[in-house]
Amino acid sequence: MSKAPRTPDSRLVDAVDAKPCAVCGRPALDAYRPFCSKRCADVDLNRWLGEHYRIPTDEPAAGDPEDNGGYS
Repeated sequence: MSKAPRTPDSRLVDAVDAKPCAVCGRPALDAYRPFCSKRCADVDLNRWLGEHYRIPTDEPAAGDPEDNGGYS
């Protein structure tokens, strides 16, 4: 069985490559991959800019009262 060639205007991702939208879970569209729409892409960007995605660390946060800037 051979796969049909992919056309430039195909909007849905091939079933083999199909992963749900990273925000809402609907099928992703090629134009916005890994999202299903511009709205979901913008929601994800807003989460990044609003610092909702964080990597845990042991370093004190900037402006933390326990952090004296290296002074004793």
